[in-house]
Amino acid sequence: MSETPVDAIYKITFYNQREVYEIYARHVFQSDLWGFLEVEEFVFGERTKVIVDPSEEKLKTEFSGVKRSFIPMQSVVRIDEVEKEGASKIMEAGGSNISPFPYQAMAAAKPKKD
Repeated sequence: MSETPVDAIYKITFYNQREVYEIYARHVFQSDLWGFLEVEEFVFGERTKVIVDPSEEKLKTEFSGVKRSFIPMQSVVRIDEVEKEGASKIMEAGGSNISPFPYQAMAAAKPKKD
């Protein structure tokens, strides 16, 4: 297993309220909260672009001031380490070839009586 570079950027694709979010961040790791993924240091494209993508602007607004986000693991579709950030976007989930990872919640077992 190779070491993660200090300047690594990750593209995280996940479901959120019937939409598919694609965001970029510098830190992604399993949370201490069971079943969640922690995402820190969000990366958005530069504002010097002539064309403005409304979904990227919505994401910038939604995550402005957010230090850390906890995403349920069953919502995550994919995580990629990329060389540079791209445009963050929100896509409609319907009609897509993306489907959620099968998830079966663990049932708590009752303690046995001796």
